[in-house]
Amino acid sequence: MATNLALDDALIEEAKKIGKHRTKKGVVTEALHEYIQRRKQAEIFNIFHTLSFDEGYDYKQQRAVE
Repeated sequence: MATNLALDDALIEEAKKIGKHRTKKGVVTEALHEYIQRRKQAEIFNIFHTLSFDEGYDYKQQRAVE
């Protein structure tokens, strides 16, 4: 899909150097992958904060040798 974007040339050039990309497309594609990955990780982090757990659970008891 062809898309025209007005991007900051200085940012693109800096990203090309840092990421060792040869093209603007490579920079934008990697940036989108990183953006998606970061958002997914943030969602996982939010999910972990919604889990309930038993504060009285004694994990050491299971390790005890009988």
